[in-house]
Amino acid sequence: MPDIPAAPVILGDEPGSFPRGVLAERHPAIIRQVREAFPYGPGQHRALDALLKSCTEGVIEPLPADAPDRDRWRTWGADTWTGRSWFEVPWLWSESYFYRRLLDAVGYFTPGPWAGIDPFRSFKRAELDSEETDEELAALDALEELPPGERARALLHGSLWGNRADLGFRLSAAGADAEKADRALVADDSDALWSLLPASGTGTLCLVADNAGRELVPDLLLIAHLLAEGRAARAVLHVKPYPYYVSDATTSDVVDALRRLTAAPGAAAGYGRRLWAAMADGRLEVRAHPFSCAPLPYADMPDDLRDEFAAAALTVVKGDLNYRRLVGDRMWPPTTPFQDVTGYFPGPVAALRTLKSDVITGLDADTEAALVAAEEQRWRTGGTHALVQVGGRPAGTHRR
Repeated sequence: MPDIPAAPVILGDEPGSFPRGVLAERHPAIIRQVREAFPYGPGQHRALDALLKSCTEGVIEPLPADAPDRDRWRTWGADTWTGRSWFEVPWLWSESYFYRRLLDAVGYFTPGPWAGIDPFRSFKRAELDSEETDEELAALDALEELPPGERARALLHGSLWGNRADLGFRLSAAGADAEKADRALVADDSDALWSLLPASGTGTLCLVADNAGRELVPDLLLIAHLLAEGRAARAVLHVKPYPYYVSDATTSDVVDALRRLTAAPGAAAGYGRRLWAAMADGRLEVRAHPFSCAPLPYADMPDDLRDEFAAAALTVVKGDLNYRRLVGDRMWPPTTPFQDVTGYFPGPVAALRTLKSDVITGLDADTEAALVAAEEQRWRTGGTHALVQVGGRPAGTHRR
């Protein structure tokens, strides 16, 4: 991270804290949900039960000796944290490692009939096939009648709010929804974002995706608009190489989302066809870099990924987890400048994030004070506020 006063790394050992609740309550609940979602056999049931016991009462255990990525996880810190309580290590690390161990428990990496079966697929499909998704896709018809600038703003808000994407899509129907979305932004660098994607753009947009389903769909719609309007000549969509954090997007989820769009009526199908064609001719590429599942901040990214982001006109980082990785999962004072903690990033970077964890930077003192007065610290984790922040290095200034 840049040379600024250090902030404490977030751990999960503080009673009553949000990270503690994730480790002690959310992870056991996820294990139970996965156990019930598939007709797993006795072997998987025993492994899931063992993981549950390890998470709640035990310590972090190493990956199996034959795990295909065992050496990679050793370089990511497994040798340091193995044998420690899940609650005593950096929260970003323990949370990420939990999902890797969950995949082991269900046989995702083991040769056999369950190899490569996404344990979260049923949850993702249920959301993608929901009536709410139908309503949001239908709202695209009215959106097509807006001028390109207003349409771009609505699609940006759709991508920002994820599964509350209707806040952006229904801009055309009711200005009140857009006003509510604006009031809920704790920081808004939208103008700076658009300045990096001019109408005659010839560069590459990288978008680091967060969730599948009803969040991935508006991400794809935003990409389609930017390509169609000439604000980007090419787009690279970064997804996870394997299932992660329950709903994080993988290549299979991209395919599901595109099929959902192309099968929909009205304007949605047009977006789907344009995206399908863009993938066929190379204007849209899907990338699944191993570091996308690393339990580390982006400050530790490998050189090949650093070079790719350096060459982009803009990298858009979506969601809460990616924000934690972008600024470092530390308890920064909220007024710490976003530019200071992202100055290491090799090119321009924009964060689109709904607040669902404690870490936050880039607020002015008045905004922070008003949020604390109104909600104490609940505003950090409730998902009711969001931000658009721009930082990183200017394009073309990266030096390895």
